[in-house]
Amino acid sequence: MGYAVVDELNAVEAWANALLAQLSPAARRAATRDIARKLRITQQMRIAAQQNPDGSAYEPRKAKAGDKRLREKRGRIKRAAMFAKLRTTRWLKVEADANGLAIGFAGRVARLARIHQLGEKAPVTPGGPAYRYPARVLLGFTDMDRAVICNTLLRHITN
Repeated sequence: MGYAVVDELNAVEAWANALLAQLSPAARRAATRDIARKLRITQQMRIAAQQNPDGSAYEPRKAKAGDKRLREKRGRIKRAAMFAKLRTTRWLKVEADANGLAIGFAGRVARLARIHQLGEKAPVTPGGPAYRYPARVLLGFTDMDRAVICNTLLRHITN
């Protein structure tokens, strides 16, 4: 996670903590759970749109050289959206309680998500050659996410 993202998270956290302190523990739990679910939806939409948090497109999948299957399928592999299953609620989990919330990937796919998030080097197939994957930021903050947090917090405080 880059320093800019951490700084943004700290700023949002400080602002949200001041507002959440006004709520009872049960109301805080409900508010953080609501925020976490809405943030997961915005992350899922952004991953489906194949966009980084800054609005740039993900670097496209690299075609395998000399692979018959790519020619037989006539380019469908290259055009198919990446991370179709990764963005589902089965793998993209939320945790929320009165003290905070977390959004992240569960299970073995967390390693795959980390490789793409940070642009790490990993084997393409088990025991195969290693490849440096381009950074495709799966989880990150956008202006829309900040607006979702603000609106949800204000709605919970006014109710």
